[in-house]
Formats: sequence, C-alpha cells, structure tokens
Amino acid sequence: MSTGVIIALIVIVAVVLVVAAVLALRARGPQHGGSLKRRFGPEYDLAVARHDGDTKAAERELAERVRRHGSLHTRPLEPAERERFEARWAAAQERFVDSPREAVGEADRLLAELAAARGFPDGGQYEEQLTALSVHHAHHVEGYRRVHRVTHTRADDAQGGGADTEEMRASMVEARALFEALVRPDRHDAGRRRTGTEAGEPLPAAPAPRTTHAWSLGKRRPKES
Repeated sequence: MSTGVIIALIVIVAVVLVVAAVLALRARGPQHGGSLKRRFGPEYDLAVARHDGDTKAAERELAERVRRHGSLHTRPLEPAERERFEARWAAAQERFVDSPREAVGEADRLLAELAAARGFPDGGQYEEQLTALSVHHAHHVEGYRRVHRVTHTRADDAQGGGADTEEMRASMVEARALFEALVRPDRHDAGRRRTGTEAGEPLPAAPAPRTTHAWSLGKRRPKES
C-alpha cells in the first residue's frame, strides 16, 4: 500500500471521528438542557426570562448552581426543632389577621432560619441560600422569593406601590409549600433514626402535616359557641 493511500485513509478516519464527535455533542446538548428543565421546572423558565430568552446562558447558570450546591447534604431536624418551627409558623399565620406585613416578615425570617437549620447556607447570605434552595426545592422556592421581596419593599414605595394585603396573603400561602418541604422529615431520616434504635423497637410515627387553607390568612375564624 502506497504512502499516499495510507495518508488518505488516515485523513478519512480523522474526518469520521471529528464528525462523530460533533454529532455526539449536538445530541448531548438538548439532553442536558432537557435534564435541567425537568430538574428546575419553573426556575428554568425564570432563568431563561432573566437572560432575555437565551436558553444557553440560562442553562449555564443553572448548571453552575448544580455544580456548587448539588452535593449539599441536608441535616434532619430534631423533633423539638420541628415543633418550634411549626409553632412559629402557626403564630405568624395568626398574626396575619391584624398585622399582615409583620407576619410576612416573620415568614421570611423563619424560612431563612429553617433553611440554615437544615444545612443550607446561612440566611444572612440570602442570594446564596436562595440559589442552593433552588437546586433542591426548585418547585417551591418562589414562595420564599416572594415573601422576601414583600418584606423588603416599603409600604409607601412609590415605584413598587408597596404590597397590598392580597399580595401578602398570596406570598404567605405560596411560601407555605417551601416551609412544609423543609420542615417535614426526609424519607431517609427514618432510616437514620432506625440505626439508633434497638432491634425490633418501633419507630415513632411522623407527625401528620398540618393543613393550611388560603382563606385562613387574613380572615378571622368564627367564635365557637
């Protein structure tokens, strides 16, 4: 076989490998984007909107979030901690009747403290904490964003017009979803507790989640006769 033929074959093989690599990268791109879209849900759409429709830029941002916070391991709450957080949330809801803005502010602080207690970045670093939460609770984090925005918007803000009672109520109701996701025991928490119990000893039953209705915020309950 002549040298020219060998060189030609090498060139052909190299071209085939390059084409195959390009096709593989193209096939991987949409799959990666689809995976991010499934993982982040509404956060994916918000990221795309923030980047003026540039999906590649949005996906780079979301991929960076996963790189930074995807391996975060949450810490389970002790039963006493869980009860304290639940009691504080219930008190904030009751306070909404007479002081909706103060109640929303308490919900904002409570979510920051609860997230930190679960192992997320400290609430003093709001943006970092929100970013980490978006990786693990993408479908609920918008509620936290809303109560934080309402809390830090002045009631007499001429530009934003402040937040009316209905907006504050809606933000509290939406934030409740993230609160529930953070305060309830994880599926693997039971396994952790089991390792510390005696063989055959039953585990304590997890408390039933409290049901919160949107109408209960800002509306007084009828007195019992």
